[in-house]
Amino acid sequence: MSSSDNTDLDVGDVATIRRRIRVDRDHPHYKWIALTNTTLGILLVTINSSIVIISLPAIFRGIHLDPLSPGNVSYLLWMLMGFLLTSAVLVVMFGRLGDMFGRVKVYNQGFTVFTVSAIALSFDPFDGGGGALWLIGWRVVQGVGGAMLMANSSAILTDAFPTNQRGMALGINQVAAVGGSFLGLIIGGVLADWDWRAVFWVSVPVGLLGTVWGYKSLHELGERNPGKLDFAGTALFAVGLTALLAAITYGIQPYGDSSTGWMNPWVLAGVIGGVAMLVVFCIVETKVAEPMFHLGLFRIRAFGLSNFAGLMASVGRGGLQFMLIIWLQGIWLPLHGFSYESTPLWAGIYLLPLTVGFLAAGPLSGWLSDRFGARPFATGGLILVGVTFLLLLLIPVDFNYGLFALIVFLNGVGSGLFSSPNTAAIMSSVPADQRGVASGMRGTLFNGGTALSIGIFFSLMIVGLSNTLPGAMSSGLQSQGVSAGVAHSVAGLPPVGSLFAAFLGFNPMQELLAPSGELTRAGVNHDVLTGQSFFPHLISGPFHSGLIVVFVAAAVMMFLGAAASWLAGGRYVHDEQVELAEASREGLLSDSGIEEEVGKEAVRVRV
Repeated sequence: MSSSDNTDLDVGDVATIRRRIRVDRDHPHYKWIALTNTTLGILLVTINSSIVIISLPAIFRGIHLDPLSPGNVSYLLWMLMGFLLTSAVLVVMFGRLGDMFGRVKVYNQGFTVFTVSAIALSFDPFDGGGGALWLIGWRVVQGVGGAMLMANSSAILTDAFPTNQRGMALGINQVAAVGGSFLGLIIGGVLADWDWRAVFWVSVPVGLLGTVWGYKSLHELGERNPGKLDFAGTALFAVGLTALLAAITYGIQPYGDSSTGWMNPWVLAGVIGGVAMLVVFCIVETKVAEPMFHLGLFRIRAFGLSNFAGLMASVGRGGLQFMLIIWLQGIWLPLHGFSYESTPLWAGIYLLPLTVGFLAAGPLSGWLSDRFGARPFATGGLILVGVTFLLLLLIPVDFNYGLFALIVFLNGVGSGLFSSPNTAAIMSSVPADQRGVASGMRGTLFNGGTALSIGIFFSLMIVGLSNTLPGAMSSGLQSQGVSAGVAHSVAGLPPVGSLFAAFLGFNPMQELLAPSGELTRAGVNHDVLTGQSFFPHLISGPFHSGLIVVFVAAAVMMFLGAAASWLAGGRYVHDEQVELAEASREGLLSDSGIEEEVGKEAVRVRV
């Protein structure tokens, strides 16, 4: 933070306020243009983070590849995770570049990269494994563009809005960030049912609009922090985080006789090596003159604790999303007459109350936290989310939808109450010339938390199922005429196969039994085994056992995040009126026209 001899005045923040006043004088509605464009950018990124999840069956059918074949599981995992991993790893670096060269410049370039990759994804020229590699490669490139957008959008808004409106603006932006991940499920389901390429086409016109609009309308207001890029720190952070998140992803896959891959030497090497490299990164950052990320920012109470709370919320939200999709697609929807092929779309539709709750609470929480402080909303929001995790354990697996809808609606409300003040706390607590990298770290924890949640919660669910599912499946299959040998063999397969089949909208029993030829053997009740109710009834008990482990762990994370939000403090923003008055006394406002406008700004802030 820049300061004078006698005060903690953030000179960079004063300079940013002056630039904002100049732009507001010539473009009175600029801040709303910035809010609309950055919200469009974030919405595009987060929709694309989940749109592929729901569309995977159609995509793999389109490129003529069986995603559940043992040799193709890596294609499946990287199609799911490539975008998230890339965004999580690179977002801090692009935040630093935004601080150095201009946040608007990096943001606009991100829109361009994102749009070009969407065009390339729409025209996959290959089939089979080649087609999958084309899609994975361009999804990684798209993740680069997404990281550039995510790293700088919050910083652009923090520069454009005065402190008394910042929570509201960041709240709307965060509604787009989290709401987009749920809207992607619905949009992907609808478009994939028409044409799998449309899943990628939809981003092209929006990306072109945002790119042209951004280049024509956005202005550089933020304080730059020129210097050299910390190549050593950047490389250590990127490689370490990539190794860690990739290893966690591969930990889902079975290894040897184990139902998960956590004992796989490559997974262990990735986890241990990744953590070691991140430790070395922290050491390097304290030694270099111009680090990629100033670790001292974590000593700012609001920044450090709010980021921890954000990580807990992101892990819990990601786990909830995946567990609810499996619950709906593998059990509830088939029991209520929906074909397995149609469950991805309907799962998105039946989760709409979650999105509605978030959309309703997010902007309102931002507006209220601007006036009354962030602590009650950030803390209360995560407590509510934690309670809803526990409530989901009290309803039966074949639940009454009205009660389920109410619980997930309240979960969305809790997430909305938390997200806006939490983001405002992070962005308002750091010096003006560090806002890009601060936004990048928040984005890393946001995306990294989602990636972590897949590894953590899938593993917890698999462990829970492994204790009870094999016995239930073996006896259930034999009761329908399947031979004892095949029944024991299928029941002994890792549960991840059944979960992925349900997750992708395939009939799990059809996928598990078809290779054995049992479904065509006389005496086997084919129609029962592949019908709508056999697998859901078979897995209901074991699934609920797994849910207990998953949702109790998620609830604990939410309560830890709530405690961190409470300890972070009530108000995190600098008083702009005091800053401007101090700057005037120190002679930093030499432009008389600007001094007059600053006086008006001080009145607006005070009001």
